[in-house]
Amino acid sequence: MPQAASKNVRDTASKIDAYTAKLSAELRDMREAVYPPEARKTFAKTFSTMDLARLLAVPESTLRQLTIEGKGPMPERAENNRRTYTVEQVKELRSFLASLRPDEAEQLLPYRRKGEKLQVIATVNFKGGSSKTTTSIHLAHFLGLQGYRVLCIDLDPQASMTALFGLQPEFDLGENETAYAAIRYDNERRSFADVIRSTYFPGVDLVPGNLELMDFEFDTPTYLGSKSRDDLGLFFERLSRAIASVGDNYDFVILDTPPSLGYSTLAALYAATALIVTVHPAMLDVASCNQFLIMISDLSDVLAQFGARFEHDFFRFLLTRVNPNDGPQKYMAGVMRRLFGDDVLVAEALESTAIAGAAVAKKTLYELEAGEVGREALKRAVESADRVNFEILGLARRVWGRST
Repeated sequence: MPQAASKNVRDTASKIDAYTAKLSAELRDMREAVYPPEARKTFAKTFSTMDLARLLAVPESTLRQLTIEGKGPMPERAENNRRTYTVEQVKELRSFLASLRPDEAEQLLPYRRKGEKLQVIATVNFKGGSSKTTTSIHLAHFLGLQGYRVLCIDLDPQASMTALFGLQPEFDLGENETAYAAIRYDNERRSFADVIRSTYFPGVDLVPGNLELMDFEFDTPTYLGSKSRDDLGLFFERLSRAIASVGDNYDFVILDTPPSLGYSTLAALYAATALIVTVHPAMLDVASCNQFLIMISDLSDVLAQFGARFEHDFFRFLLTRVNPNDGPQKYMAGVMRRLFGDDVLVAEALESTAIAGAAVAKKTLYELEAGEVGREALKRAVESADRVNFEILGLARRVWGRST
């Protein structure tokens, strides 16, 4: 009987191979349908003069006058005859206005100045679904729109951040093109600058991720057991030193970490100057977060023997996917705030159908246009994201000694 039955049993590995081939092809077809003809993502949203007045803190009348005089980037006219600007023109306009108004240049081009520390912000939690990637990429896009220079580093082998930037990991990345390429232990190592990619979002660059990142988890125990050492040092130092090699080009580095506490997550914790722990305010999620914190505490004691210290300019919990009408969530949020006080961000990331709709389109809230999702839902979601991101930006600016 067992022998006869085995003829009808299909090898699971073969089945999985077949499924991944089908699904990968389907995902590629879907992307090519959304982003023809080059199958590359672009930033299609445009900005009105009202949008720019908010972003740049300049009167709409100033923008209209520039257009009349033919100065600066020239907007297109929408069907309703309103002036619209591309995201590239927003960046151009910042530089143009800064040249006209030197006294306001620091606000228009808020790059970090000499002596101001590179901000490396890691979103962490080893529970999947805590909104690490959503938080990371929304923060990156927000900072890009605010005029900062941003580098996103996808450290998660699942590569959700990479996908949101329009890259399909299994098709668009070759070997040795992730962060692993710059922190590996052998002679195939590349410079960090070599694996950085420009994105469709001006001012935001990306180090993409894919399953290759798992190799760092496999290689590290062997390296630790050997006596050889290279210039990047032990596993927890390697990412920090790689980032330092390109640090002068950026104001912020955003680390999207995997939902596990492996070597790459520990390297991210060490490289970060600030931590954002994303927590959904539900009992099981908060309990899981507690286990995550216990593990960090235990491992930090072990790593201290190697000289690794987890010191950060700020450490905050962010409550995510919050439903303000959910009684149990309100209770758990209250518990977090009572126990951790000011280390819980005041702003909360609200649950929204707009975020779900954006994910389907592989966009962030900052890319969606009215009509792609419900107008009111989008407005509330963007306002929620802005509150979170302005609060994080305020903490970083305080580190720099700037007013918030």
